[in-house]
Amino acid sequence: MVTFLMLRGIVIYFPIRDDIGFLKFKKEYLNILPWKIAFYAHVFTVAFALIAGFTQFSNHILKEHRKLHRTMGKIYVYDIFINFIPAFIMAIYANGQMPSKIAFIILDCLWLWFTYKAVAEIKKGNVRAHKNFMIRSYALTLSAVTLRLWKPLIASLVEIDPLHLYMIISWMGFVPNLLFAEWLISRKKTKLPANLDIIGN
Repeated sequence: MVTFLMLRGIVIYFPIRDDIGFLKFKKEYLNILPWKIAFYAHVFTVAFALIAGFTQFSNHILKEHRKLHRTMGKIYVYDIFINFIPAFIMAIYANGQMPSKIAFIILDCLWLWFTYKAVAEIKKGNVRAHKNFMIRSYALTLSAVTLRLWKPLIASLVEIDPLHLYMIISWMGFVPNLLFAEWLISRKKTKLPANLDIIGN
């Protein structure tokens, strides 16, 4: 359902248009070519990370379709590595002034770091650490969804101007996700042996 909503939000930009959706609030940046390229690169690829990442937590796929697990894991990782630069450029030009820019830069850097660590740990055979870093990474991937959920919720509860609302949701989009991920990691008892090779070298 979450992925469907994200895909629905993405398809409105086909064919490429500058007068719809998020772009209606970014008119001052539409003539900045690096930003525009970054925006479309990010929008048209992030759905792959959402879908591929979701499959990584399926025990059925892990046990019965190991090759599919590895393939989808690689798609997820490559997607995030490719997305780092576009997301970083978008963070620099984010609405909400400096508080929002800092939030998105931190989010982008943590997203890359946790994903890299997930890969590094599985290459060393540390399945438990790999799984934990994947939980953190995917929690940040889902910030693309939770940010959009917080906006109407907060706006319905309190009267707040758009600038300050965006400052708030830029942090609320990923900090609660990350806190939940840490709680889940601390509570979850994995049944996988610590040296099981999932993805392989």
